[in-house]
Amino acid sequence: MTSRDGLIELGLVVLGGAVGSLGRAAISAALAATTDGRGLPFAALLVNVTGAFALGLLVEVIAHRSDPARRRIRLLLGTGLLGGFTTYSLLAGELAESLLAGRYALAAVYAAATLLGGALASWLGLLAGRGIAQAGARDARGAGPQGAGPRR
Repeated sequence: MTSRDGLIELGLVVLGGAVGSLGRAAISAALAATTDGRGLPFAALLVNVTGAFALGLLVEVIAHRSDPARRRIRLLLGTGLLGGFTTYSLLAGELAESLLAGRYALAAVYAAATLLGGALASWLGLLAGRGIAQAGARDARGAGPQGAGPRR
């Protein structure tokens, strides 16, 4: 890999991270009015679980690609966009805040919901990605010489 390639890949991570962070900030701002700061932090839970699903989906879909763009897609969308969208630091901060305020049950529910919800969402994303990859493989096998698949 040349230094030019390295700069391009770094730029993809930066671009994706900026877009992902803006998406998370927008969701946090939109949901801020729905909580009083003492309940479950729905915005962070939503972005982390949704991000886990999207990362599972992405990993499975691009695992079946063999083209050279695969690495760059993962850097842009996985490391960049979803890395900026999801937020471990906010999870850790909100858990610490709940624990310091003596809201132990809330902290336990939030931690469990994030970890278990994220694991389940990742698994569902992998399954969805596998379905997409298999459908794409079926369509590619059915394509004729003109690139047109059979009509259904």
